[in-house]
Parts: sequence; C-alpha cells; structure tokens
Amino acid sequence: MESFNPEDFAWRGLTMTPAAAEHIRALTSKQADVLGVRLGIKQTGCAGFGYVLDTVTEPNADDLLYELDGARLYVPLQAMPFIDGTEVDYVREGLNQIFKFNNPKAQHECGCGESFGV
Repeated sequence: MESFNPEDFAWRGLTMTPAAAEHIRALTSKQADVLGVRLGIKQTGCAGFGYVLDTVTEPNADDLLYELDGARLYVPLQAMPFIDGTEVDYVREGLNQIFKFNNPKAQHECGCGESFGV
C-alpha cells in the first residue's frame, strides 16, 4: 500500500457503536498488556479487500486512535482511504456475535460479507 501523510487528508474518522465499544473493552480486560483493537485491511476475497482485526499491545507510529468509553480502536493510516467514515458495530446474527463494518466507501460486498470493493 502507498504511504500517506495525515496532513494531506481531512479524515471523517471511524465510529464505534456502544456494543462494539463494550466488546472491545471486554477483549482488552482479559489481558493486561492489550491496549485495544487494530482495524486494518488486506487484499483478499472476491470483492477486493477484507477487514483484519488484531489486538494491540503497542501502537504503531502510523496508527490513528479512535476511542469510545475507554474502548480503543487503532487504525493504520494506510487503511484510511478505504475505510474512512466506517461505523464499527458488534451484532448478533443467529447464534453468532460478530463485528460488522458499515463502510460508506464500500461500493460492493461479496455474498459472504467477508470482503468489499471501493
């Protein structure tokens, strides 16, 4: 991915629903060294890009930080052109509970919902 300078862009940023913030806080409370969750992207799937979630023990220099009620969401600067404006939610779908990403930049998603295109 290309390198971006934060001063070159007016990011809208990311938001979390209270349910997503609660789940991130629950994840981080289980391990003392975990500060939050990093939301990134990778090229994958039938639609082009997929979301990647990892726990964060040490932020990267290019991470942007979004917080809600003590829940920390780190986003690599390089991912912002693809996910800026995204709302991160945590929902129940049948028997499963999963993170959902309401991304206004996604022009299409694959049928399984695992990847998106911009």
